[in-house]
Amino acid sequence: MKKRGRIKFKLHKIKTWWLIALLVPLVFIDATLLRQDHIKMTELRDAVLAADEADDDAAIIQNLENLKDFVFHNIVINIVDDNGTQKVTFGTGPFYLEHQYIRAANAALEAAETSLTGDSNPNGNVYQMASDVCRPQAIASGWAWNNPNYINCMMSEIQKYPAADDIQDTIIAALPSTELYRHNYASPLWAPTLSGFMLLLTAIIIVVILIKVIIWLILRLSLLFL
Repeated sequence: MKKRGRIKFKLHKIKTWWLIALLVPLVFIDATLLRQDHIKMTELRDAVLAADEADDDAAIIQNLENLKDFVFHNIVINIVDDNGTQKVTFGTGPFYLEHQYIRAANAALEAAETSLTGDSNPNGNVYQMASDVCRPQAIASGWAWNNPNYINCMMSEIQKYPAADDIQDTIIAALPSTELYRHNYASPLWAPTLSGFMLLLTAIIIVVILIKVIIWLILRLSLLFL
């Protein structure tokens, strides 16, 4: 049988500079694809935050699912701030549903107010009196959910009245945990996507270059002892 067009692949026949020349555009393509994945993640995360700001709980749930699905199936490299230090991470990094928390906290505080200002409560309108002092300060200062000044103000005012410890415990127990409104989705280190396969090809070429360099060094050293 005649053998036609058969190519025998041998590592030593591949010029190193060929691989380097191929590696340069590959690195650029990798960076472009990873940037596109990052931009897509940012758009999906911004959609979640926009729904949160619009007080649309149904949209928040749907957009969170879209964000989670994308991040879990793509390579997303992100730079996040960790106590003033920039850190590279795979995924969204932590983000907070501030407005959803504020709504939940306000509802909890209103429920606590109702229970503390009823006719059967021996403390009378203690909560309302503290609220009358602190709410104007909160509005004027723009205190958000993660600002402890409002709660500290409330606690300080409530401590001025009898049975303050019971009232404080009631308010603290009513407030939801901020961790329920904190999200952080991690992406895989590699995924079977276009960017994933391009990164794999780049890694293979780098390994081949390293192997060729090591072989060249071994041959050079062996010649020194001949």
